[in-house]
Amino acid sequence: MSTAKQRGFTGWHMLTVMGLFFGTIISVNLVMAWNASRSWSGLVVENTYVASQQFNGKVAEGRAFEASGIRGRLSTEPGAIRYVLTRNGEPERKIDKVIAVLKRPVEEHEDMHVELVRMGVGVFAAEQSLKPGQWVADVTAMAGGALVYRQAIRFIVSGEVQ
Repeated sequence: MSTAKQRGFTGWHMLTVMGLFFGTIISVNLVMAWNASRSWSGLVVENTYVASQQFNGKVAEGRAFEASGIRGRLSTEPGAIRYVLTRNGEPERKIDKVIAVLKRPVEEHEDMHVELVRMGVGVFAAEQSLKPGQWVADVTAMAGGALVYRQAIRFIVSGEVQ
């Protein structure tokens, strides 16, 4: 028969439980913060108030672009960017200038402003290498200095460095 006294729940037990409890919460928060900082898709707008004031105008502009029948298709090849514009399925003839602002969703140091050169009717291209990964292109098409079409495209460049 054992003569040892059975000990109850002591202050040390409580300290251990509290340490494990808060240690778990802090560990989970650190892991979640690290994952959030590595996977953040980027800043959408600098000032949400100003963006909210411009929202209706941008929706109207988007509807006008949709009604125009113009469609743009961006493609990338090793060392080149190509943008094809059509209106109701036919090559777009009026557009004379296309500018693409290429950005990384998270970082700014690789952002670039590229003017695409007309290669044919409705076809514009630029000799530009893009590193693999996610990109966002804000493409603006103009005719005679007037904005005709704007398109934002999120795309992924795969493979080795182009």
